[in-house]
Amino acid sequence: MIKKVLVANRGEIAVRIIKACQEMNIKTVAIYSDVDKNAPHVQLADETCSLGDPTPIESYLNIPKIIKFAQETGADAIHPGYGFLAENPDFAKTCNDVGIKFIGPSPKVISLMGDKIAAKKTMEKAGVPVIPGYHGDKQDNKSLVKEGKKIGFPLLVKAAAGGGGKGMRIVHSKETLEESIESAKRESKSSFGNDTVFLEKYIDKPRHIEFQILADEHGNIIHLFERECSIQRRHQKIVEETPSPVMTKELRKKMGIAAVKTAEAVGYTNAGTVEFMVDGDLNFYFMEMNTRLQVEHPITEMTTGIDLAKWQLKIASGQKLTLKQKDLIQRGHAIECRIYAEDPSNGFLPSVGKLSKVETPTGPNIRDDTGIYTGMEITPYYDPMLSKLVVSSENREESINKMIWALSRYVVLGVATNVSFLKKVLGHGEFKKGNITTHFIDDYFKDWATSEKSLSVDAIISLAVYDSMHTKKQEIVRYKEADPHSPWKHVGRWRVGGKGV
Repeated sequence: MIKKVLVANRGEIAVRIIKACQEMNIKTVAIYSDVDKNAPHVQLADETCSLGDPTPIESYLNIPKIIKFAQETGADAIHPGYGFLAENPDFAKTCNDVGIKFIGPSPKVISLMGDKIAAKKTMEKAGVPVIPGYHGDKQDNKSLVKEGKKIGFPLLVKAAAGGGGKGMRIVHSKETLEESIESAKRESKSSFGNDTVFLEKYIDKPRHIEFQILADEHGNIIHLFERECSIQRRHQKIVEETPSPVMTKELRKKMGIAAVKTAEAVGYTNAGTVEFMVDGDLNFYFMEMNTRLQVEHPITEMTTGIDLAKWQLKIASGQKLTLKQKDLIQRGHAIECRIYAEDPSNGFLPSVGKLSKVETPTGPNIRDDTGIYTGMEITPYYDPMLSKLVVSSENREESINKMIWALSRYVVLGVATNVSFLKKVLGHGEFKKGNITTHFIDDYFKDWATSEKSLSVDAIISLAVYDSMHTKKQEIVRYKEADPHSPWKHVGRWRVGGKGV
């Protein structure tokens, strides 16, 4: 069994991994940049190592420094979380070369699935449906324009090494095709150091639906059902749910088989996600495979009762999967909202500043995966995601209502956030009906603006009541300490409106 894990990440995912390790009596090492020295993941870990300079290339992307810390602390495994080095085959290979277990798939698999063209060719051979398009080697503009005209319009130009919408262009006519290809190539080269692109048919009314898989090192593979991830801004997910409101029993079976087949085709191990595009007629196509734990993994955990982070550790330790596909079931419905420090009314631009107050909702089946705290400085160095708010209930309608309630009581002061925006999205009539596509935000919220720059009215009232009660309690405590004869010495709790504090 793994004895000590260095967590090569920060924020809520580092907290999540450290807690999973603690439950399994595995020691942990946290790494942190100068701006993260007081972060929750640093406070939780058994040991800590300072990365210094907060710029990503000098901190959480610094492979030599991270490996050095792992060796110095005696860590026998490294968990990459997601983002940063999680899907970097060179990092995985370096770990293996120095005898440190990389908690994830092999470098070869990461490299293969990170190349969108190679991945699609592999899936075609394996009989997994892929979106029609051109995935060939010819990269000159003349050849790409010729192939694009064969596919027809609209079509997508996509970066082979890309992700997050970078190096992607939607082309509606042959007149703008060459210009779009050149633009996509430039952005891809700048973002990924690789200007290779491919072309795909543009799917009408597209849904983004992914399947969670687990694969051990003994050839056993299962899927843990789907997640609907169609609510996106700038090609990045902001709301995820499971089950998908469009899913049928037959479609789930077909997509589940395809997901397992995908993992089998590449010899996949550990946790991963197979992502599909589903059209308006419920035809599905392989898009890509994420070779890591996903941001939205909590909703799968909430509906299956299976701890994915723990299973990552078990699989990396050589254990066999004890879970059988026929025994897996989902209970209820779960939704996750990503809380970002950003301004939805200003093109979702990131917001920086000091968090003067953070208060999160609590209650049955409410989970907040977070790495922030009151007084924390939100800097421009890293992704602006603050936390992941997750709820579950008996059905989709109740989960939506619970999430709206929870968002109304989510307090973050000091930076602009998307909390009010998320609340509006979940309350939209078409969302409630399940009529969602990846264009939902553009279709219904393109010109969205709000006067609620920070908090909902509910959150402001809750915060005011909390502060009033907290201040009164502190006054009583100080009075008790100052006067040994105070009658408050004999009072355990005080009440306001019938509620004890």
